[in-house]
Amino acid sequence: MATFLWMIFGGFAGGALGGLLGIGGGILIMPLLRFVVGMESAQAVGTCIIAVFFTTLGGSLRHFSLGHIHLRSIVPIIAAGVISTLVFSIFFLYVAEKSFWLDAAMGAVFLLVALRMLWEGASEFMRKAPSPQSDGDIQGTLASKVMIGTAAGILPGILGIGTGAVLVPSFAFALGAPIKVAIGSSLACFSLNAFVSSVFKLVQGFVQFEVLLPLCAGTLIGSRFGASLNGRFSSPVLKLAFGLFFGCMAYKYLKILGL
Repeated sequence: MATFLWMIFGGFAGGALGGLLGIGGGILIMPLLRFVVGMESAQAVGTCIIAVFFTTLGGSLRHFSLGHIHLRSIVPIIAAGVISTLVFSIFFLYVAEKSFWLDAAMGAVFLLVALRMLWEGASEFMRKAPSPQSDGDIQGTLASKVMIGTAAGILPGILGIGTGAVLVPSFAFALGAPIKVAIGSSLACFSLNAFVSSVFKLVQGFVQFEVLLPLCAGTLIGSRFGASLNGRFSSPVLKLAFGLFFGCMAYKYLKILGL
């Protein structure tokens, strides 16, 4: 019963965070599965990615209704991401037994993105510059979008976490999108990536169903709640929150590695 309640609460919290920051919710769900439930890395990856899919689904629908997503402009990113996720989901079989390297990669990703977001958020806050407005369109060349989508597909394929770690910074910094557009578009792009990765993890046997169902119920509700909260926070506040959460999770992962 305790595990069931943890999954409901953790799923809701992860979904709300994912909907708010565009990160898929894996940043909370993965540590919950690893450190509270005690799953092995490979099982945590497989279970987490399915829960993350429900986060991205609920969050992207809400962000679309808020006008933060322009689907036509992100089709190349979605297509490249799906192909990349498929390839690296197959590769996951070769690294599933190497839990040290899975945890190390997770910690490194979280740390790098945390530092960048904290820097940008603090800089914007000090400048007090107004956030740029947009109708949800993601600008950029076809080549740049394909490269970003390909890079983003690596994370759900191998690590079972959302592409927000790649897409939100890429949209915000490389393509110059407002942070709220970057967040909504990130969730939309990742929905199909998460679906592809989820199918592979199910077939590969890396899913624990007894914790998955309450986890998914929590994430689906939480993601829509988090997306609704998004409009109440400014760009620098969202970036600082993004950076702080990623920094905490990086510390958690690197700590268990003795680093």
